[in-house]
Amino acid sequence: MSIAPLAPALADAARVVSRVAAGRSLADELEGANRATTRAALLDLTHGTLRRFGRVQAIVKELSHRDTSDTLLEPLLWCAIYALESGRYASYTVVDQAVQACGLLEKWNAKGYVNAVLRGALREGASLEARIAADPQARYQHPSWWIDALRRAYPENWEGILAAGNSHPPMCVRVNARKGSGDAYAERLAAAGIGARPLGGNTLLLERPLAVEDLPGFAAGEVSVQDAGAQRAAPCLDLQPGQRVLDACAAPGGKTAHILEVADVEVTALDSDAGRVARLARNLERLSLRAELRRADCTRLSDWWRGEAFDRILADVPCSASGIARRRPDLKWLRRAQDLASFAAQQTTILDALWQALRANGKLLYATCSVFPQENDGVIDAFVARHSAARRLPLPDGGAAQWLPDAEHDGFFYALIEKAA
Repeated sequence: MSIAPLAPALADAARVVSRVAAGRSLADELEGANRATTRAALLDLTHGTLRRFGRVQAIVKELSHRDTSDTLLEPLLWCAIYALESGRYASYTVVDQAVQACGLLEKWNAKGYVNAVLRGALREGASLEARIAADPQARYQHPSWWIDALRRAYPENWEGILAAGNSHPPMCVRVNARKGSGDAYAERLAAAGIGARPLGGNTLLLERPLAVEDLPGFAAGEVSVQDAGAQRAAPCLDLQPGQRVLDACAAPGGKTAHILEVADVEVTALDSDAGRVARLARNLERLSLRAELRRADCTRLSDWWRGEAFDRILADVPCSASGIARRRPDLKWLRRAQDLASFAAQQTTILDALWQALRANGKLLYATCSVFPQENDGVIDAFVARHSAARRLPLPDGGAAQWLPDAEHDGFFYALIEKAA
């Protein structure tokens, strides 16, 4: 990547990463940092730095011989270390432009220090690697509590889960079954020079990510972008024609749309945020699909439920999003260990409320994009033990409840529960 000058991008990235380190969302901070001339570099520097956050922090700490708690200077060094290691920029350019960025951040007196730290990183190489090797956050690029939790839950493949969390996410598409087939769309992609591999049904894994505007038929609603793991939801609901279906936490609407694409059912879709409901409406309009959309908190039944029970309920509940962490490199550094208990409590509240709206012999599909058992089997096992009419069923697709993130899909959990008459 050749972007000049790099100094404004480094300065902007330092500001953004500083705020993320203080607990702010990367997406929110990037919205407010829209310097057009450095946008591509800004995205690379912020995402790359946060993807390697444990490592760049350890390197700066090891090389610094002074207090680096400055809220802008330290993030500038993190971003510059990432830039040096990424191979996207010439080393001499990174050092020079990081020094220039000090001026843009009004850290004029720090120019010599920044120069020394970055040249030290270039010079010390193998010695530096040996010195940070014992730091698990530097090695695995995840917080220590996250590493420990995965090691306990998955003693045989926890390192693979962490590696997936540091990788670039795959891009999958879902072909609208009402407008075409996966095989036919794969041929269209091939004709357009876009490589793709079928994963079954109407799911295609693209060889490389691309803008949605470049997908043939996207504007016409022939295809949607949706991770392969998320595409399990509709088949696992075991839908039958004419059923009343509730998507209780629906936005942005990918699973809602998939339900309507594969079955002739009546769907009510809820979300508590007006902006997300509007986005869901636009998504369905593009796909030529219809559902009853309501802005409502699904746990407050008196606000939205008319008393007619649903045949199927999808509870795609709020969670740690640990299974999709590679899509949000800030997320793993914003989460805290105690958040898992908070999410589990919220998930339990949602399940208890929705259970009242499910008819006898109806089925509820519980879904998360988490890899932590506390939010998954832990919640479901406790729910089934607490409700005598609840019976956990095998998933209709015959797959495991927990999908761990890999090269084809993100991490998702599904549990299907039937309500006895």
